[in-house]
Amino acid sequence: MNRNRAVRWITLSLLMFSLSAASFAGVFVGISVRIGPPALPVYAQPVCPGPGYLWTPGYWAWSDIDGYYWVPGTWVLAPVGMLWTPGYWGWEGGFYRWHGGYWGPHVGFYGGINYGFGYGGVGFVGGEWRGGSFFYNRSVVNVNVVNVRNVYERRVVVNNNHFAFNGPGGVVARPTPQEERWANEPHSAPLAAQAEHERAAGENRSLFASENHGRPAIAATGRPGEFSGRGVVGARAAGAAYREPKMSPREARGENRGTENRGGENRGAARNENRGNEARENNREMNRPANRDNAARENKAQAREERSQQRDQQKQARQEQRPQRQEQPSARQNKSEQRQQRQQAQQQQKQERQQQKQERQQQKQERQQQKQQARQQKTEQRQQAQQQQKLQREQQKRGGQGPGR
Repeated sequence: MNRNRAVRWITLSLLMFSLSAASFAGVFVGISVRIGPPALPVYAQPVCPGPGYLWTPGYWAWSDIDGYYWVPGTWVLAPVGMLWTPGYWGWEGGFYRWHGGYWGPHVGFYGGINYGFGYGGVGFVGGEWRGGSFFYNRSVVNVNVVNVRNVYERRVVVNNNHFAFNGPGGVVARPTPQEERWANEPHSAPLAAQAEHERAAGENRSLFASENHGRPAIAATGRPGEFSGRGVVGARAAGAAYREPKMSPREARGENRGTENRGGENRGAARNENRGNEARENNREMNRPANRDNAARENKAQAREERSQQRDQQKQARQEQRPQRQEQPSARQNKSEQRQQRQQAQQQQKQERQQQKQERQQQKQERQQQKQQARQQKTEQRQQAQQQQKLQREQQKRGGQGPGR
């Protein structure tokens, strides 16, 4: 049964990869701006919705029209065996440059940014894959043992800071040799659900820093794209005092307007980073009214199809989790029986200890009685010896006064 379940999870992860293949070209795509992002807001983590979900922390994204906007942290149904390396802003050559996040077998370098909830700046300590199942570190991430049973506890030291970028005035960190090796591993693009989550955040005015001043009302969500309901968590505070930029978003982009990849290729290809690898001729063609309408309809249709497939995947995942929920009553019954057995064993041990205590007390009393009897016998013997000695002295005395006197 476990083997079949693992096969289903692998099939599901491959399907997710195929859905995100369209955006794979943009996995390393970044943009460069002259102003740095606000500090990371202070917020709590919503509870994990179920097994197999991994936490992807919130971050500040960029809009050429309105500047920085907050993409809420969220739980994502992860590809089996894969871990999420968050994106980060880094100071390079006079610009703040975005390095996109990705899925891979290891957590690589993400600028030393302390995103919290297991992402303390180096690696990830919020959980680990064990075979085809993900186990959660309860001391770091928010999980409910009723919904998630694969848990453990491992204490970690948390250094609190809210810097949102790597560079002067922020976090100063460099990748380790091991992280540099991991950077050359095969990586996968963000899932379609993550891309849609970021797109929806860019359409919510309350998430722009110019509106919330570094304290978004939607700081984290239970699932991607769910910006209302019980799973939504607001920021408790801004990570630092918000400072209004002295230049407009268009001025902040400067001469490096357009998308770039991490290797420095495709600079100035297009204004929209999602079109980073298209040629200028295609851009001019896309800018024509008829083509823009057709492209918009195709994008909407593709987005609907991806959302539908994502819902089917989540439905399939929930169906696979149902046997675990059905097994829970028997597991609770077994735990109840084990608890009763432990209580009976403890009661029996308690009775045995009490009986042993009584036996020790009785033995002590017997020893005391024996000692008392021994002392009494010695006293009687001593008294008898004294009486005999006294009689002997009296007889000797009488003998000395014999009849010749």
